[in-house]
Amino acid sequence: MKNIILTTDSYKVSHYKQYPPETSEIYSYFESRGGRFQDVVFFGLQYLLKEYLEGEVVTSGIIAEAEALYAAHFGNPALFNRAGWEHILTKHKGRLPVSIYAAPEGLPVPTHNVMMTIHNTDPACYWLTNFLETLLVQVWYGCTVATLSREIKKRITAHLQETGAPALVDFKLHDFGFRGVSSVEAAGIGGAAHLVNFMGTDTIAALRHIQTYYNTDKCYGFSIPAAEHSTITSWGKDNEARAYENMLTQYPEGLVAVVSDSYDIYNACDALWGGVLKEKVIARKGTLVVRPDSGKPSEVVLKVMEILGNKFSAETNTKGYKVLHPNVRVIQGDGVDYDSIGEILDVLKAHGWSADNITFGMGGALLQKLDRDTQKFAFKCSAAVVGGEERDVFKQPITDSGKNSKRGRLKLIRTENGAMTTVAANVQGGNILHNVFENGVITRAYTFDEVKQNACI
Repeated sequence: MKNIILTTDSYKVSHYKQYPPETSEIYSYFESRGGRFQDVVFFGLQYLLKEYLEGEVVTSGIIAEAEALYAAHFGNPALFNRAGWEHILTKHKGRLPVSIYAAPEGLPVPTHNVMMTIHNTDPACYWLTNFLETLLVQVWYGCTVATLSREIKKRITAHLQETGAPALVDFKLHDFGFRGVSSVEAAGIGGAAHLVNFMGTDTIAALRHIQTYYNTDKCYGFSIPAAEHSTITSWGKDNEARAYENMLTQYPEGLVAVVSDSYDIYNACDALWGGVLKEKVIARKGTLVVRPDSGKPSEVVLKVMEILGNKFSAETNTKGYKVLHPNVRVIQGDGVDYDSIGEILDVLKAHGWSADNITFGMGGALLQKLDRDTQKFAFKCSAAVVGGEERDVFKQPITDSGKNSKRGRLKLIRTENGAMTTVAANVQGGNILHNVFENGVITRAYTFDEVKQNACI
């Protein structure tokens, strides 16, 4: 069983002694203080609630384990707040006396707005609110991946609207990130965050994550047979054409992706796919997806597109852009990120090619090449009750106004024009934040269909 008392930063163990005397409530909030993108998709809290906070998470064994570890860690057995945790065990039967309000999962929220609030519901547990900060702030990861994925979807959609068929967008960004993340847990969270926006993935952990934490048997991510370099190069350089032919033979129908840069990507497209194997490709009941995997992406993709267009022909669509023979497409999976996707699509458009022709595979740049500061996430105390009196709490460092924090109790509302804004909790207007956790019980859970709908562009 996970130990919630050990799921925090070391210094928080000592904080129960540091609040003002007679403190009975600490109220804190979570927001993005800016960053690369203007909207942040709120995603991943439901996992943290179900995995770490729901139910009877404090037991005598957990308290004893934490007490022993902290005594060794600090070299001071008296530092641990045993009485506080014993209180939760005896009075609340091990359930955490806190209340959490949060934005709906999948909802894009403009930066500088509250996305989550938390406060203790037992005056004796004022110290618990910010003890949980370490765990709750980890929602930054799912939020950031879902945000990045959605921004890429917006970018690809814009090109499809101008040059091709927007309905194809759900499979235009494929998750290649499983091997590039720091853990299987990260693969599940990040991979699920990507599937909020798209339907293509090779990250199996994401499928199980969604089924487990969004209570469904449905599969939300899909893939196709595909070659890797070992399955091509094991045939030997002289048998490259046979390796490719084997792919067509083994998978006679549907989509199949074949990495084709093991030796000479341009020769593979010209002499092999577009030469000795051309008739087999055209006769096949499905689409061959050629994958370049090296070189400068925008240059390589354009040249590959031109070669395949010359060899297999291309038609001009109603928007005036070229589309390859339906049996041939391209996937770029090397050097792919938000910027390179835009560059590749711009180059293709400039040379008359529709975005219909290409799909992107994104790995580490999707699930790993980001951090909490990508969107500048912060968790801060904004209100407290001390000696029975409510007080606003805030920070206002003269050295960095970007780190100024909000004051008082907060809620997120829509203005008359539909925009979201953060206001004081007593201001008129319905709160977009919903109660999702109360005293150990998850009070509002979202289906993954709801999450995807909330994130729609």
